[in-house]
Amino acid sequence: MKIAYLGAGTWGFSLANLLAEKGHKVMLWTHNGDLADRIENTRIHPKLPQGKADPNLHATTDLAACLKGADYIIESVTSAGIRPVFEKLKLHYHKGTPIVITSKGIEQNTELLLPEVVFDVLGESSKSSIACLSGPSHAEEVILKIPTSVVSSSYDPDLMYKVADLFLTPYFRVYPNNDMQGVAFGGAMKNIIAIACGISDGLGFGDNTKAALMTRGLHEIKKLSVTKGCLSETLNGLAGLGDLCVTCLSTLSRNYRFGHLIASGQNPTKAKETIGMAVEGMYTCVSAYQLAHHHKIAAPITEAVFQILYKDLNPHEAVKTLLTRSIKDETL
Repeated sequence: MKIAYLGAGTWGFSLANLLAEKGHKVMLWTHNGDLADRIENTRIHPKLPQGKADPNLHATTDLAACLKGADYIIESVTSAGIRPVFEKLKLHYHKGTPIVITSKGIEQNTELLLPEVVFDVLGESSKSSIACLSGPSHAEEVILKIPTSVVSSSYDPDLMYKVADLFLTPYFRVYPNNDMQGVAFGGAMKNIIAIACGISDGLGFGDNTKAALMTRGLHEIKKLSVTKGCLSETLNGLAGLGDLCVTCLSTLSRNYRFGHLIASGQNPTKAKETIGMAVEGMYTCVSAYQLAHHHKIAAPITEAVFQILYKDLNPHEAVKTLLTRSIKDETL
């Protein structure tokens, strides 16, 4: 098949290469001309030097050429970029072409999950053509074929299984899950908790602290998930707990490293520059904060991260605030 792949970050490149190695003709689109040229000429992504592009993968800055004749459209752009990219895409979109969302986030000011943003742009009739892929998966490990398990989901059950089969390899296992809302929500929210864990470690706290943040963070995610109609059990699986673990526990996680840099004294702008790639938790934290306040749901970890990133709250003060909250029954 011909696959149009939108977004040439490390995640986009690793998944595009996986598909190319399966024999599909993959056109990888990026607005960065230098990056496209580098991938074409050297066959290596500058931030993933450990992997080489398969001959079936090519890069371009021409969106129309990328989309022409595509059997699947797959995206890995940023949360903030997904609406403007799909506004451009709809000029060339052929109704019914499957779209797979692999980015993770919640749009600011609308409370829309990324699959919802796409059918908001393309129209309600496109909903059955939208799927997503999510779960605990570092690009740096996928490119090396390290065993990885994720989930596929869709508003259309048939497409959910087709997407699972599209990406399935001996090292990349894909489990179908029909809770599209839960899969998308879990992937978005875990990045905020990962920032909190990075801050905690950066301040010198221990594993006990991080375990508490992750456990209470998952509880917080579940409380907020009811606003999006998610199934609680989905958040106990790969797209919830699994993704939370890999993002909070690994130094490969941009969100964890971002939090660690914040704790070391860097401001958010400088920390993001140091990472050199998108830090989705920084964007989605605003969305989750808005969601919690709109629905009057207590989300103390999300609120603490928001106050640190956007209101100049000292991380030590944020910890003090969390530790002096009144104790309530642990209702799970």
